[in-house]
Amino acid sequence: MPEKWDNLTLAFCIALMPPIWAVLAPHIGVSTGAVALICAGVYVANGNRSSDALKISIGFLLGDFWAWAALQVMDLMNWNPDLELFVTLFVMGGLAVLISGLAPKWIFCPSWLCGWAIGLTIMSPLGMDGMKGYPVQIGAAMLAGVWYVGLLLDRVQKWMMKLIGK
Repeated sequence: MPEKWDNLTLAFCIALMPPIWAVLAPHIGVSTGAVALICAGVYVANGNRSSDALKISIGFLLGDFWAWAALQVMDLMNWNPDLELFVTLFVMGGLAVLISGLAPKWIFCPSWLCGWAIGLTIMSPLGMDGMKGYPVQIGAAMLAGVWYVGLLLDRVQKWMMKLIGK
């Protein structure tokens, strides 16, 4: 019986809270609101550990910056586009893993790599002139994913379980 209530309360929270973000995001200038769902997924996959929310957030923000930086670097290169892509991903991917390995208390490597992929996916087609405020929007959605859709949703669902005595 507890599994039924756990599932029902989780379904209610998922049905309620992400749509609130989806409606709110464009009104605060965030057109990349769906990024929050991906980032919440990484938070949940890590076990909903609130103690890791900060380092997951730092990882996502570093990934967002890393995407912007990678696009800047590739724009400066005048090589074959495939070679530019390979070298940039090789160097920056390796550096992300090494740097996060030096500070695992502060940086969650999977969120850095995921954030980098999210940023590249959104910003690559925009070109240098088109990406303007996108890194900030992406970062805001990433933080909303960890703290609102991830951590707060988990807390609300646990509170609901307490209320119904399960």
